[in-house]
Amino acid sequence: MRTIRFVVAGCLLAAAAPAVATPPPGTACRVFPKSNVWHSKVAKLAVHRRSKQWIRAMGGPGQLLHPDFGPSDDPDHPYGIPYNVVEGSHPRYPVDFYYGGESDPGPYPVDGSTHVEHGSDRHALVIDRDACFLYEIFDFDWNGGDPQGGSGAVWDLRSNALRPSSWTSADAAGLPIFSGLLRRDEVLSGSVDHAIRVTARETDRRFIWPARHQAGARSDRSLPPMGARFRMKRRFDIGDFHPETRVILRAFKRYGLILADNGSNWYFGGSEDQGWPNRVLDELKSIPAGAFVAVRTGKMKVSSGSAKVKPRYVGG
Repeated sequence: MRTIRFVVAGCLLAAAAPAVATPPPGTACRVFPKSNVWHSKVAKLAVHRRSKQWIRAMGGPGQLLHPDFGPSDDPDHPYGIPYNVVEGSHPRYPVDFYYGGESDPGPYPVDGSTHVEHGSDRHALVIDRDACFLYEIFDFDWNGGDPQGGSGAVWDLRSNALRPSSWTSADAAGLPIFSGLLRRDEVLSGSVDHAIRVTARETDRRFIWPARHQAGARSDRSLPPMGARFRMKRRFDIGDFHPETRVILRAFKRYGLILADNGSNWYFGGSEDQGWPNRVLDELKSIPAGAFVAVRTGKMKVSSGSAKVKPRYVGG
């Protein structure tokens, strides 16, 4: 098993966005088809009529964004969600889930060396590099060879299939986690071609496409639902930011953020990578929620049971 933690001392960004998305290091797998909702363009979508309410519920327009990744007190374990890359021949094990009724049975390519997210969520993300399948587990514990977890989902990275309606995944919204993580390697390539996973402290007890599950505080339409999509306003000036920051902000404008879990307001996800410049992280922390609007995504979808979007919205 190979655990990916991208390390870089310095690198020039690509002068132009690559024509093909950067696959995760150690694989040749695209993270879902080009037509998938994670890759959909949202810059021209209409503003949602509840945009101001949802932003107020998430701390108001003055609330600052927070990159949930970067250096930690432990230099060997930066903040962020790690992912593991394995060969197709890696041994697989059944996992005993306490949300078994909404979990894929597996088996899962995990073992005692599987690198797990630090903190209470203990996410385990594994990519089968040969079959291009993604395995995600919430609250994973190897448990001495009798693996256990809260919930688990298996994703075919070549497919636009969604989970059954009302099913969770390793994330509260029933969506894949890995596809919404910022990775250091893709930022250095000069192009992030997908939406970013974001959290909110309180959410409505409903979900909207492409989400499949809710974990709401109460039934309240003024609270954002799982699956809500936010994009950075076109007029927000990004010209004075660090080149790496601009790569991320361009993704915020083109692909936006997808509300995928409960947590601190406007915390957005990244993989466990080393090498993030402090300037980039500080600049990201300076971005106010008022730089965003919620958008109406219903016109993009082909069907409620698929993550595929109509051709005019296909992005990167």
